Amino acid sequence: MSKVRKVLIAFILGGLLLTAAAFLLKVFINNKPATSYIIDSVVLKSVEEYNIKAVDTAVSLLKSGYIVLRMGQGADSYLLAQLNQKNKSFSHCGIVFIENGYPFVYHSIGGEDNPDEILRRDSANFFFSPKHNLALAIIQYDFNLQCINQLENIVIEYYNKKPKFDLQFDLKTDDKLYCAEFVYKALNKAMNDTGYIKTTTLLGCTFVGIDNLFLNNHANIIWQTKFK
Repeated sequence: MSKVRKVLIAFILGGLLLTAAAFLLKVFINNKPATSYIIDSVVLKSVEEYNIKAVDTAVSLLKSGYIVLRMGQGADSYLLAQLNQKNKSFSHCGIVFIENGYPFVYHSIGGEDNPDEILRRDSANFFFSPKHNLALAIIQYDFNLQCINQLENIVIEYYNKKPKFDLQFDLKTDDKLYCAEFVYKALNKAMNDTGYIKTTTLLGCTFVGIDNLFLNNHANIIWQTKFK
């Protein structure tokens, strides 16, 4: 029997096996006992409760000047995480400030989640929502209250200018900012130190990855979790 024919037969048999498996799965689902549905609902409920508690815990820990991270579920989030050279666990970031007793997150984001692409100010609960996210983290820096106040002034100034999301990932401009660029520039300006947060250079391109924001001597991850 020729090699080509063997491949064709293997392909046909594989297709038949997949069709049979799909048919059996459909029969199984349609004849699934009620007890199985009850078990599934309990599992889903416990997962939901875990995620809700995780968000509540995260929100309760937040203070002005903290940096927050999250990992989204979409392909765009996966691609953004690949910019990180050492730790690819997170795809998005923002800066927290407590306003009237509640934490808000300032962050630059584009895509379908933010059609106008303008720098956002969202409630911490919204930012941390498990609906489209896989993981969260909270970062504390070593700066003092004076630096935090300076950082807040800089962030508000950026927010009032309404910069759009930077699809070119160009560090040379301030009229458009991607998420890590916004945090990087705000922190460095607040500390009056262009090297406080450092950049990454790869294949002749200089950029800021999210791991630049937490893998440095000034930052400490005080809490993180993965949603279930």
